[in-house]
Amino acid sequence: MDPLTLFALANGAVSAVKAGCKLYKDIKGAAGDIKDVLKDLDNQFHSAYAAKGKAPPPAAIKQFNEEKARVKELNAKSGDTTNIYADIGNHLGTYYDNYYKCLAVFEEEEKRGRNEVYHGDSSLGKRALQRVLMKKQLEQMGTELREIMVYQSPPELGALYTEVEEMMKIMGKEQKVAMTIEIRKNAEKEKRRKQKREKQLKELAIGIGILVIIISFMFMMMYAVNLRQERFPDLGDCIFPKNSWLYNKWTRTIWATCR
Repeated sequence: MDPLTLFALANGAVSAVKAGCKLYKDIKGAAGDIKDVLKDLDNQFHSAYAAKGKAPPPAAIKQFNEEKARVKELNAKSGDTTNIYADIGNHLGTYYDNYYKCLAVFEEEEKRGRNEVYHGDSSLGKRALQRVLMKKQLEQMGTELREIMVYQSPPELGALYTEVEEMMKIMGKEQKVAMTIEIRKNAEKEKRRKQKREKQLKELAIGIGILVIIISFMFMMMYAVNLRQERFPDLGDCIFPKNSWLYNKWTRTIWATCR
């Protein structure tokens, strides 16, 4: 698979993990006694405006009501954290899966670059820079994930991150080996397909060349016969001159139209 596609899949998984962690954290924060949470919001709003004798602007009222609605909605979802927890784990697995696939592709490209001449559109320098930047971005994603899950989320998400990371270290090595084998198989198939295409094109060119020679020879023969018929009408209008050995043979065949 193309490394850009793998990178995009890894990046999408990271975004999904971030969103899941935020939702999980918000639900956990809103869980418990909803009355106390809403009362605390009311007290904060009152202290900001009514206690100071200020009339709250419409935008502040709208934001206050939206926040209360959000807290109520999150509290209603307090039993859904199990599914969110599982989803985060799946997204983490997707990130690491594509991370190790990317590494396998990069390593295989580097090995092929030592033994094969590159004929692509992008320069070698551009491709090398792209690999370096993608590696750094993947590493940065991993660091950011660790920060969010271990230090900025409920403790159980940090434990989930550690478990998935340890498991993927083992599976990632196996995945790299499998991916390397697949890349080499695909490269060999592409090589065979290329050789087959080149052989077919060569055979086609030879066939066209032979056909052109045959057609040219036929036109030359027709031209020679017409020229002979014009200059030497006494030799007849057959393809072969009268009284020649070929003429005698030809006139005895069923295809002959002249005698």
